Amino acid sequence: MTKTSQSTTPEVPAGAAVRVVAVASGKGGVGKTNIAVNLALALAQEGQNVLLMDADLGMANVDVMLNIRPQYDLYHVITGEKTLDEVIIEGPLGIGIIPAASGVGRMADLTTHEHAGLIHAFDEIGRRVDTLVVDTAAGISDSVVSFSRAAQDILVVVCDEPASITDAYALIKVLSLEHGIRRFQILANMVTDAEHGRRLYARLANVAGSFLDVSLGYVGAIPLDDRLKQAVRQQAPVLLSFPHSASSVAFQQLGKRIRNLPRLPAASGHLGFFIERSSKASSPVAPGVHP
Repeated sequence: MTKTSQSTTPEVPAGAAVRVVAVASGKGGVGKTNIAVNLALALAQEGQNVLLMDADLGMANVDVMLNIRPQYDLYHVITGEKTLDEVIIEGPLGIGIIPAASGVGRMADLTTHEHAGLIHAFDEIGRRVDTLVVDTAAGISDSVVSFSRAAQDILVVVCDEPASITDAYALIKVLSLEHGIRRFQILANMVTDAEHGRRLYARLANVAGSFLDVSLGYVGAIPLDDRLKQAVRQQAPVLLSFPHSASSVAFQQLGKRIRNLPRLPAASGHLGFFIERSSKASSPVAPGVHP
């Protein structure tokens, strides 16, 4: 892999609001990071200024998928060595990428206080952002809960495996019963056809509707596609490598649907991502500094 230089960032007007989409899954192996990367690019093709955060803090995947090697990452933000602006690198189509650390156990064991500080650090980002895509870790760890609570939209990825449906339900249950989150968007991945995707959604929606007070929207499905597998092996987004493939068309449709979702605030009382131009002097922000 080749090293990619750090980006310079334009200023953003004060008070600029962003849509924050947390991409989550109950279990690993469902293609969540691939979806986050291609969704970010699809939104960029829609004319959005996009920031993609790798929030699997100790096991970075976004940089591997895009074949980049960042010089700095979120570990340097946690330690106060760098600001978020200073670790952002430029990705394809001009998306900004906030890379996670790789193989750093400390990052996988952050406190709730440190997660909150990392979210607070976004208050002082100095680039124009319309949409922030957050690629969370799989499961229901503290980091997944913290970043999901801070988002306006939670995109839950499922595939046709019993454990995927069961664990997705468990994730939704925890976020709804323990943290008051009521709205989720469901994306079916690795489906054989459109009806297959709708059936997966219906299975999850039926169970959730019986036991939880939640609203599950359906934003579509990504098909099984040999071109997507080939792109993953090449460490390149399918949306760019094979733009006319079935999966690329599905990602383009997903980008339009996400962009057109009603804009709602994060759940009441929750700490949320908010990007604005701060009047404070620029300085390294360590998550432990801000409660």
